[in-house]
Amino acid sequence: MPASTLSPEVDAYITAFPPATRKLLQQLRTCIIKTAPDAEEVISYKMPAYKQGGMLVFFAGYEHHIGFYPTGSGIAAFKKKLAGFKFSKGAVQFPLDQPLPLNLVKEMVRFKVAENTAKKSLPGKATAKKTAPKMARKKN
Repeated sequence: MPASTLSPEVDAYITAFPPATRKLLQQLRTCIIKTAPDAEEVISYKMPAYKQGGMLVFFAGYEHHIGFYPTGSGIAAFKKKLAGFKFSKGAVQFPLDQPLPLNLVKEMVRFKVAENTAKKSLPGKATAKKTAPKMARKKN
């Protein structure tokens, strides 16, 4: 199911927040869907998430910020642009009292789509079997 089909579970998640937070969560959702229209919208780890060739991004609402989770590679690739925000190895916090950096979110989502597409096209990565070397039998 592409993200253009909105998930009722994500609707319920967003609706549970106060109006100001709800507005920001909806802006973030819309931005992600427009940037990755073929992604599947799901709830994962009890928060909205988007999948396309693997997980793309997650987000969650909190009392003072919105958590955005583009995984470790998404954070690592944008460390310089995230300098004005509190962030960790796999997450960034967007304060509720500031506009969302939607252009940065778009860049991060595009990066994750490209990364997942590249991973899918690697030949034989997922199907390669490793076999343990055979042990020589000791003769008496």
